[in-house]
Amino acid sequence: MTDMMATNLISRWSGAFWSGALSVCAIIAIVRPAHADPRAVVELFTSQGCSSCPPADKIIGELSKDPSIIAMSMPIDYWDYLGWKDTLADSRFSARQRAYSRMRGDREVYTPQVVVNGSTHVIGSDLAGIESAIGNTVKNESVMSVPVTMSLAGKQISVSVAASREPAVSHGEVWICSIAKSVPISIGRGENRGQQITYHNVVRNVLKVGDWNGRPESWTVPLENLTRDGVDGAVVYVQDGSRERPGPMLGAAYTSLH
Repeated sequence: MTDMMATNLISRWSGAFWSGALSVCAIIAIVRPAHADPRAVVELFTSQGCSSCPPADKIIGELSKDPSIIAMSMPIDYWDYLGWKDTLADSRFSARQRAYSRMRGDREVYTPQVVVNGSTHVIGSDLAGIESAIGNTVKNESVMSVPVTMSLAGKQISVSVAASREPAVSHGEVWICSIAKSVPISIGRGENRGQQITYHNVVRNVLKVGDWNGRPESWTVPLENLTRDGVDGAVVYVQDGSRERPGPMLGAAYTSLH
């Protein structure tokens, strides 16, 4: 599916953050480091109303098992009018997908679309293409060159971004995403009616942590700013550019919240 039919998308980035609660007994005294030095961030723009998307959704599930890849599903909302309102969709993800397109200078906004390391787009059901894009993007020495770590302790997440390894890398925005690792959805109408599809590493909330300027920096994020029903993981990424003009991924980390 392309975006030729989609109009009047909401591009305003909401400032409101969802909140929820985690059991205190589940989080007290837990300190869990994130996976170290992943080689790629893979973002899938998908929709419950897209008949071409289920194979891509399965691929994200497979990629999420690889500790060297941070795979995330970002459900978009611009197909909602076709007969089924995506229950996980967020207009912020539609805006992010379009921002990537503007930065690349093309009009390629479609589902299923994967963006690899903030720079290259691939059809989301093309696993070989995704793997090739990962290999090509990491040839850029700045991509995924910044060590990022997370740890969970008590009711907060600590985020640390190391000093730049590359002289040309001196700025990035730090964002944290709350993740639902596995979300089964029964679809009642539209192109996928009658199917139950499981969505993997679904982004359920996003929050800007701060700006990184090439030097070692640390932040703490209260869990209440991230958690809601079904959230059981978190991703932090450092990205060149800005929300409106996203550039290459400079570093990232993932941690489980349970």
